[in-house]
Amino acid sequence: MDQHQDTSLFGMNVDQTGRAHLAEAARWGKFLAIIGFIVCGLVVLTGIFASTLFNLLLNQYDRNPYNELPATTPGFGFVMAIYYIVIAVVNFFPCLFLYRFATKMKTALTSNDQESLNLSFQNLKATFRFIGILTLIGLVFMVLAFLIVILGAAMAGSM
Repeated sequence: MDQHQDTSLFGMNVDQTGRAHLAEAARWGKFLAIIGFIVCGLVVLTGIFASTLFNLLLNQYDRNPYNELPATTPGFGFVMAIYYIVIAVVNFFPCLFLYRFATKMKTALTSNDQESLNLSFQNLKATFRFIGILTLIGLVFMVLAFLIVILGAAMAGSM
């Protein structure tokens, strides 16, 4: 009995050209994900280095006997490190989803595995959803900042 594996997608077949495009998308996705992981690591290291350097500079500033300004905030370096780490963690997840997409897509294309293909597309969807939510949050903050600037200018103009 001839076993025919259905490769249709919404009534369309994934032909060799489509497979080639998906394979290339997986290669580029894996490359971008690995670069993203490296950048996340560098952001964490930069945050730790910058906070340490900032704390050293603040300690030198506080020890200066000719300093006429008030004492600085001692925990600011720690807050800076946490900020960088949070940014790295937030950027880590789209890279993780993109990496999973790429590896599952490669598995699906080499072994004609429908479950790997579905997981691959699920991770691609998660990547776009995560980036979309981050974009919406960024747009909301931009609108709020714009409104605060407008309100501040209006209040300053009325004085």
